[in-house]
Amino acid sequence: MSPQDAQTYCKNVSKNSGSNFYYSFLFLPPDRRDLMYTIYALCREVDNAVDDPPPGIDPLDQVRCWRKEVAAAYEGTPTFPVTISLAHHLQTVDIPQIHFQELISGVEMDLTITRYQTFEDLYPYCYRVASVVGLICLNVFGTRAPEATEYATNLGLAFQLTNILRDVGSDTENNRIYLPQEDFTRFGYSEQDLFARQHTPEFIEFMKFQCRRAREYYSHAQRILQALPPADRRALIVAEIMRGVYSRILDKIEANNYQVFGPRVSLPSSNRLLIAAGIWLRSSLFGTTTQQA
Repeated sequence: MSPQDAQTYCKNVSKNSGSNFYYSFLFLPPDRRDLMYTIYALCREVDNAVDDPPPGIDPLDQVRCWRKEVAAAYEGTPTFPVTISLAHHLQTVDIPQIHFQELISGVEMDLTITRYQTFEDLYPYCYRVASVVGLICLNVFGTRAPEATEYATNLGLAFQLTNILRDVGSDTENNRIYLPQEDFTRFGYSEQDLFARQHTPEFIEFMKFQCRRAREYYSHAQRILQALPPADRRALIVAEIMRGVYSRILDKIEANNYQVFGPRVSLPSSNRLLIAAGIWLRSSLFGTTTQQA
């Protein structure tokens, strides 16, 4: 497959996914947009290798295969569409391979870990599957200040915690509970209650606490952003668009009284595009992306 065909494949994966990320990519220059399509498609396919492996295929073998393919992209010998596209982009953009390998390690955790006793136990998972993606993106966006890594780390944690809260009900279908066991005990809400989808006063207090934790990471990322040089703040407009979308998903979870056992909480495409356009306009006209976290 040619790099051009591989790029088309990655774009189609991104476009057809319905992901919140797709709308933010539209505000990037074409070459960086193509690289983000490639990164998203790689993340998506690695995740699918664990969550939805082909029939009869050991997902652990899939993980090993992806590790080799990522290494092959850096060696110039890839065979998958997404790694062919990645290898092409690596000729002009320097992204440390360790980031992609750590992302794979995070996804691999889902094969062996279904419970987390404490938030300290959960943190490495969130860092690997979300914050590391943010660190990869810093290379795409071209930030220079070292503090941008802390921004990406905190924002990634906020995004992942939001995803966990939104999917707390559906994750039980795969016998996965990401929210810390210690918090269940603290609020008197049991694992059995969760599997029975009991929306009780204890569950509401439990969820309030989890949402406050996510808000703290959004707020920390915003404080770091405001202290960055203007050029870096402008470079992070895509990340800020994502913050706008994901923080509003958290708003919606709270506004729905933490009812996450029904249809998946989401924003209409028109809302996501309006959020993206609004943040882009503020950045273009006033040099700021500041918004409520």
